[in-house]
Amino acid sequence: MTESDGAGCRHGGTRADGAAQKTCKHTDSAADVLLQKQGGAGIITLNRPKVLNALSFKMIQQIYPQIKAWEQDPETFLIIIKGTGEKAFCAGGDVRAIADAGKAGDTMTRDYFREEYRLDNAIGTCKKPYVALIDGITMGGGVGLSVHGHFRVATEKTVFAMPETAIGLFPDVGGGYFLPRLSGKIGHLLALTGFRLKGRDVLKAGIATHFVESGKLPELEKDLIALKSPSKENIADLLNSYHMQTKIDQEKEFVLDEHMERINSIFSANSMEEIVQKLKQDGSPFATKQLEAINKMSPTSLKLTLRQLREGATMSLQDVFTMEYRLSQACMRGHDFYEGVRAVLIDKDQSPRWKPAALEEVSDEFVDNCFKPLGNNDLKL
Repeated sequence: MTESDGAGCRHGGTRADGAAQKTCKHTDSAADVLLQKQGGAGIITLNRPKVLNALSFKMIQQIYPQIKAWEQDPETFLIIIKGTGEKAFCAGGDVRAIADAGKAGDTMTRDYFREEYRLDNAIGTCKKPYVALIDGITMGGGVGLSVHGHFRVATEKTVFAMPETAIGLFPDVGGGYFLPRLSGKIGHLLALTGFRLKGRDVLKAGIATHFVESGKLPELEKDLIALKSPSKENIADLLNSYHMQTKIDQEKEFVLDEHMERINSIFSANSMEEIVQKLKQDGSPFATKQLEAINKMSPTSLKLTLRQLREGATMSLQDVFTMEYRLSQACMRGHDFYEGVRAVLIDKDQSPRWKPAALEEVSDEFVDNCFKPLGNNDLKL
């Protein structure tokens, strides 16, 4: 793990009854996450720029109680989350650390997902307006920290993706909730192929709520902090005014517009095999590119993901997290996650040897088993 030993906020003081502890005044720039109170705003700064602000277990353990405390604090009117550095908001969870833990038989394989989903759910149910400044790379775990909040501000530097099928996982962190609720079958495309959306397209896809020039974010943040006892409407008005002033790529057509009919038809198929068949039959450059992407992904992950989106489409966010926790544990017990992390992040040969290697070899019975309740080990939110 690439974690610094910077003293983070130690939340030993959080009592089991959830009583609000004092906000941690953070000036220790070596900490992986900074938690500060400025004006009426609680500010969370992801502070691991060298690893694109990847979300470590330690960071999750610090952010969760702080959100809960700010939620109870009458002097906190909004929460802002942002990343340090030029490149990323948050490039994802610390999957390499999870893979290492899995190989060592460490409980981190359970603890990480449980605490991460609890945090994402706290964001999704937060009573205080929550503003995520998703400037730069926003993928996987970084999407979980932003997409469930009230406001998501993208910039021309935003790069969004859910690339989990490439490492033998599935688009978790509530992907089963937000992806099937995007327009048409856009969510299926993003989930199965890891398709990247950039800049204003993140807004047009419905993932961001606002689009603001990257260079204007410090000013926007100052204005948010300066709001006096703001309501959610006051915050929306301020974000809207910045959004309206942003002219970058205003005339540009949404990258998926010309392909929507094709996406909706192909990705509404009932099975992964059928989706692959339809992509082959279509034969357009766009379809061929998506087929190439799917052919690189873990067949097991693809089948789990398709079912996850289908089930999640009619579930509450809480039920989705419960389902995804079951899937996460199935992946931890399996082969492909460790092989995917090896091929993409450790050896970087980009040649994972998936087992099973073909969609046809992943049985419905195996997929059903991955969705089964875990009894006492099920996620409790």
